[in-house]
Amino acid sequence: MAAEIISGNDVAKTIRAELKEEISKMKVSGVTPGLVVILVGEDPASQVYVRKKGEACEELGIKSETIRLPATTSEDEMLKLVDKYNADPEFDGILVQLPLPKQISEEKVLMRIDPGKDVDGFHPVNVGKMVVGAETYLPCTPAGIQDLLVRSGNDPKGKHVVILGRSNIVGKPIANILVQKAAGADATITVCHSRTADLPALSRQADILIAAMGVPKFVKADMVKDGVVVVDVGVNRIDDPTTKSGKRLVGDVDFDAVKDKAKAITPVPGGVGPMTITMLMKNTVRAAKVHHDYKG
Repeated sequence: MAAEIISGNDVAKTIRAELKEEISKMKVSGVTPGLVVILVGEDPASQVYVRKKGEACEELGIKSETIRLPATTSEDEMLKLVDKYNADPEFDGILVQLPLPKQISEEKVLMRIDPGKDVDGFHPVNVGKMVVGAETYLPCTPAGIQDLLVRSGNDPKGKHVVILGRSNIVGKPIANILVQKAAGADATITVCHSRTADLPALSRQADILIAAMGVPKFVKADMVKDGVVVVDVGVNRIDDPTTKSGKRLVGDVDFDAVKDKAKAITPVPGGVGPMTITMLMKNTVRAAKVHHDYKG
């Protein structure tokens, strides 16, 4: 039996429709959520992400501003700009697009963002709140994974979730989110990584497998059990002479091999990807409610 495809495009569409309705109600009360995105340099992938964030804001009715700075921008200029938007009541969220040029410390910049405007969920204050299960802005990709699981009818409660990858952006946060004593969580978590001994033996125990290692088609059919739910976070560009560009996107899971064993699986593209920007929008709306004490 072929696996059910968990469409991030469809789930993201549903969430955006909910947010759009919420934002239009907020505007009636005089509250318009605002997001500023700061991009330094010309990184092509970053340019695409930033454009998509702007389009999502426009679609939902969020006030949006994109600041594009040259790659030669100094750390001091960058920190002053963050200070400016920390103090600007028009903007509820500040997002600094990573990576930054080497002369600017990412850590310093992320630390400088007001935790109340950190809609990316990377400030250590918000990371700490996430770990202890307090209300906070969750990092967008992990929060999107949780929503995908719950809304597709694959609640992690009581399940063994095996996570492949321990990055600060996906692996560690999703482990912390799904282990909480909370709705949409209550899972038993195993985190595997490049130093894990006999990783396939652990991945075969997964009821839910989350692959976030950044290795194309790493997860093969013999690494999963029948009936597993697979969330593929990988986005890898590989050579493919049959396509116009000579490249194509694949995940960290060998989709064609694993889909016949899985109960449900996310595709790449169109799985986790669309959820990330949608959760950023959700965090921005939440920040606006807090800043304006909106109770609607």
